[in-house]
Amino acid sequence: MGHRLSKIYTRTGDTGTTGLGDGSRTAKDDLRIHTLGDIDELNAVVGVLRAQIQSSAFDDADTFQDWDKKLSLIQHWLFDLGGEVCIPNYQLLQQKCIDFLENDIDQMNENLPMLKDFILPSGTLACSYAHQARAVCRRAERQLISLAQRDQNIQATALQLLNRLSDWFFVTSRTLQHQSGGAEVLWQKNINDQI
Repeated sequence: MGHRLSKIYTRTGDTGTTGLGDGSRTAKDDLRIHTLGDIDELNAVVGVLRAQIQSSAFDDADTFQDWDKKLSLIQHWLFDLGGEVCIPNYQLLQQKCIDFLENDIDQMNENLPMLKDFILPSGTLACSYAHQARAVCRRAERQLISLAQRDQNIQATALQLLNRLSDWFFVTSRTLQHQSGGAEVLWQKNINDQI
């Protein structure tokens, strides 16, 4: 698959095009490139979340290692997803990624109180970065859906991954907030009455 980059600037994109993994070129503002950009941004936000968790104080090292392992997997899956988008008809993602996310969501939910109100994307830094990852993930999902509607070369697993990931980030934000001992920040319906 492709050549490894030994030189970062190539000057081949100076006219507004970029290369895809199959060797073809497309405009830098093509929907496929927008989708790749959103997936890349999501991966970067996951990196920030991972760094924040590394700097957080957990009761035990196992908790940190568990989070780090999960976030590492997700970063690799997002890179694989980018590969699929970059190379039409290419498949790297497997169903077991989706199964892992669903099982992890279920396990985390077992330890959380029932959600009775809407929560604001706020809390600790780690919780807030998880909310940011959720929002960027939803945008990437919308872009991928648009791309899939125009191009039948998008694998079903790719769409499922982003859909499950956004749910995973939501439950992760709640879990991180509870693990920190903090309360969730609830939306207040009549907040304007306090003005």
